[in-house]
This record gives sequence, structure tokens and C-alpha cells, in this order.
Amino acid sequence: MELILKETISSLGREGDVVTVKDGYGRNYLLPQGKAMLANEQNLAILARNRAAIEAKLEKEQKLAEKTAKKISALNIEIEQLAGDDERLFGSVTNADICEKLADLNVNLDKRQILLTDPIKTLGETKVQVKVGFQMTAEITVKVVPLQAKE
Repeated sequence: MELILKETISSLGREGDVVTVKDGYGRNYLLPQGKAMLANEQNLAILARNRAAIEAKLEKEQKLAEKTAKKISALNIEIEQLAGDDERLFGSVTNADICEKLADLNVNLDKRQILLTDPIKTLGETKVQVKVGFQMTAEITVKVVPLQAKE
């Protein structure tokens, strides 16, 4: 089934792309959700008319993603957690924790944009990938330190 994407979908393509997907995926998900439309003559003509506006929008999103990537790639985040003597955490640091710390630094991202395969369970520095745009990632350093007891 050939469809025209109405929005950028990371696993398929960018807005305005003509993609071929399995019938069930298109019929049961993309079309009902309004994420795509059939690639027939009429819709292709509409796409051709709107191509300049779509390209301008995508370029604007690309510049915003590059700006965000540049801003966060220079960041070093420090998170305090309770830890035992063997430098293992009582709990773990998740992408939600990292997202919360980024929000404190005026970087508003969704926790799904932080590509953390497994939660961090030890003290020390860890490099974490952050998805900032369509097929664009940046790397931040997350340093986990032991929580100091307050007296």
C-alpha cells in the first residue's frame, strides 16, 4: 500500500514522503490516526502544490533540532542517588530522571527522546544518546554521584 505521510514518523520517513507499507499497518493505524493519506492522483497533486510549505517546515524543524543538539551536547548532568559501599545504587537512574534534570536546565524534552537501553545502576559517568530530531541524536554525559546525608 502506498501512502503519503502527513507527519514525520521516525520508522518510516518525513512529512510529505511517499512510502510503501503493509496493508494492515496502513489501513489499521496510519490512515485512522490521520498520520497518512492514500497516494492517489488527487492526493499527489495536493502534495505537489504544498511541497514548498512542507519543505520550509521541515527545514525549520531541522534547524531547531540542530540548535537543541548543540545546546545539550555541551551539558554534563549530575544526578544524586542513594548508593551502597560497592558503588551500586539503591534503585536506578532512568530516562525520566534524566529528563527531569534536563528540564531544570531549561531543556524540555520528552522522556522517550532519551535513548537509554537499560537504567543506570552504578555510580560514575555514562554517555547517553538523546534523540533531538528526525534521525538526529546528541550525546550527553550523565554523572551519578552518591547522595550526601544532610545533617
